[in-house]
Amino acid sequence: MSRSLEFDPLDMRNYSLEKLPEMKGGKLLETLKLIGLPLGILSFLFFYLRWCGTIEGFEQQTKVDPQLCYTALAVFVSSLILWLTEAIPNYLTSFLIIIVAILTGLMKMRPAFAYLGEPVMVLNIASFILASALVVTGLARRISLYIVLRLFHRIDLLFWAFIILNLILGAFISATSAKTALLLPLFMVISAIFGATGGEYRNAIGKNLVLQNLLANNVSASGFMTGSAANLLAVTLLQQAGAHIYYGDWFIALFPFSVIQCALAWWFGTRIIFKVTDEDARPKLAGGEQRLRDEYAKLGSISVREIQSGIIFLVVLIMWATDRWHGIRAEVVAMTGATIALMPSVMKLPSLGVLKWNQADIPWHMLMFSWGAYVLGGLMDSTDIMGIGMDKLFHAWNITLDTPKWLVFAVLSALFAITTLVSESKTARTIIMFPIVISTARTFGWDIIGFCLPMAFMINQVYVLYFNSKPATISYLTNQYSTWESFKFGMSQMIIIWILLIPWTQYVMPLLGFDSKLW
Repeated sequence: MSRSLEFDPLDMRNYSLEKLPEMKGGKLLETLKLIGLPLGILSFLFFYLRWCGTIEGFEQQTKVDPQLCYTALAVFVSSLILWLTEAIPNYLTSFLIIIVAILTGLMKMRPAFAYLGEPVMVLNIASFILASALVVTGLARRISLYIVLRLFHRIDLLFWAFIILNLILGAFISATSAKTALLLPLFMVISAIFGATGGEYRNAIGKNLVLQNLLANNVSASGFMTGSAANLLAVTLLQQAGAHIYYGDWFIALFPFSVIQCALAWWFGTRIIFKVTDEDARPKLAGGEQRLRDEYAKLGSISVREIQSGIIFLVVLIMWATDRWHGIRAEVVAMTGATIALMPSVMKLPSLGVLKWNQADIPWHMLMFSWGAYVLGGLMDSTDIMGIGMDKLFHAWNITLDTPKWLVFAVLSALFAITTLVSESKTARTIIMFPIVISTARTFGWDIIGFCLPMAFMINQVYVLYFNSKPATISYLTNQYSTWESFKFGMSQMIIIWILLIPWTQYVMPLLGFDSKLW
């Protein structure tokens, strides 16, 4: 980030997202975008017109016409190419999936359009409204400043302040980039207080603050079913496979593991990878804590609207966590909370609502992207092309029903982890990997939730390289660390958590009530 003579490193306004420099894609990314569209078209024709030759499993298909299997495969491969290369906006790729599915007879119009009204789509929309209430009323900012100020005087606790904030906000805000926008001014000001203003002025405090916040931001999303749109896509694919999962089940199985990973990242980061010395831990700029207190003072006394938004979300969260017992689905609970949050004053009575519709930050482009992904998941399920593909893959790799379950789990979870290095889209990775995982569990006769749910922890491991996710790109633009330092920190944490995922699945999840033993 460029520094002018007037630049004040303690002014939070200097760290808003619009003031970060724009990052241009490298030659490789630009080349991929250039060839993505023609490659997508050619791949579609390759399978649709059967230039690929005869695929044995398709010809023996009895559920549907074999040509529909070739068409579904054509749509699947070409859409993945377009999503991964970003040759066109991802929501337009989703629109193309829906259009082609209808025109080629893969899916009738009404069923295809009905995916827009899928319960998880409603849950997404309602969650964004609820998250907007916390941001608009200022409660999210108040909570963030309060926790940081309470833990400011010990450097280790200061790192944990952001871990705690990400774990709290992970329950409320499903957009990881929104969490980054909320917390970035805070951890950048704190980095500056300790002398890390970016560029040639980097140190262990700044590196740890930014990279650990990036990791905790994404990993905290793994602890909640509503933590990301990709999580909800995984839930949809599980439901299509006949495996219903509750919000509470997801939380019990994966939230403790999220805390463990954040704790390990803190220890390895501050003690080994970017070791924090006593000199690093001494504040370098005078008045830094006071500036944070001034920002907190500007918020004034907590308002009625803040209290209202907090109560609404706490009640929603409690209802989500106890859905197995009361039976009210998470989608209905979220819609009820969103309705109350948007409720205007009626007949001069005090308003229950805390925001207006135009204040709700709903990323419709992401929802349209999800719509296409759900339709694609439906096509794969109805034609069973993933099951056929897995049979052929198992045969090629000489995997039989006698292959140890732990080995199959280890290989698939490693593949899931590796895909984070080549794709920015968690949704695209999930639509590729989760049907494979589900099909594997079906083929071997394993419990689908017990085998697939721990694998979902790998969805949000998107913090190794700057192009792996939007928060990773934003964090890299702070200029607090190099690409190599990000890779060194991120890869070490990913490898550690991949290794630990196996004993967690084998020993801990069965204690929590899941049929997940690997041997």
